[in-house]
Order: sequence, then structure tokens, then C-alpha cells
Amino acid sequence: MATKQSSPAKLEALRRNGTLNPKANAVTHELFQDSDFFDARDLVQVKYEMLRRVEVEKDSVKQTAPAFGFSRPSFYQALCAFAQSGMAGLIPQKRGPRQAHKLTAEVLEFIEQCRAEESSRRSEELAQRVQKRFGVQVHPRTIERALARRQKKRR
Repeated sequence: MATKQSSPAKLEALRRNGTLNPKANAVTHELFQDSDFFDARDLVQVKYEMLRRVEVEKDSVKQTAPAFGFSRPSFYQALCAFAQSGMAGLIPQKRGPRQAHKLTAEVLEFIEQCRAEESSRRSEELAQRVQKRFGVQVHPRTIERALARRQKKRR
């Protein structure tokens, strides 16, 4: 692929926003070849242009999706996301749990109560107590981060 290099600042912004296209080299559509405007590294731009080619230009999904570095199922996922949320739907969503699912309010309250009884308790000991009381295995670092977040909210 012969695309022009994105500026380092733009590449960093794409990386930071989670919109850096990991398969930029798979984008073979002519729009992204030697263009100052179209950037194969910009995942949102690639997805949008792929959808536009099919919806507006009436290109076939079978030929368009691979030219933009996507499978047909990925095309339809992008189309659905765009229909539901517009451009924001084309931004990749973070994977994994959306919130602390082991440290429920009840568990956090228990941890804070243990800390209040004896402030010098280490997070390793707190993790053991949580395991014993709730049957939930929590990493000590997770406890430290949760307590730090709670302290920050109180300020």
C-alpha cells in the first residue's frame, strides 16, 4: 500500500483515541492510495468511507468490504453501529468489563470497615479477608486502585 505517512501527532491522537487502524495495510481502495486527505490509519474514516461507497455509490458489499480491509460481517456490524449511533458508532468500544464487577459496594464497604479498624492493614491481607468473607478472589492492586478512586471522589 502506498499511503502517505500520517503526522506523528495525528498517529499519536489516533492511538490515544483507540481509532488507529491496526489493519491499515489491508486497505487497498484507490481513495486511500497516495492521498493527503484519505488516511488508511484512521479507522473511523475508513469505516465511514466503506459504508458511503455501498450506500451512496451503490458499490457491492462483497467487493467493497475487502478493499477497505474488512470482512462482510464486519461491514454489517459497522452499518448497524452507524445506523444506531452515527459517527460515534464507528469508534471501537473498549473490551472487557465496564466496571469493577468483583468489588461491589458491599465488598468495598467491608474493605473500608477493615481499614477503619486498623489503617495499617495491607492490601494483601484485605484481599484474603474479602476471599474469606465473600468467596471472591480480588487482586491486592485492584483493592489499592479502588480505595484510591474512592479517596479521590471524596476530595
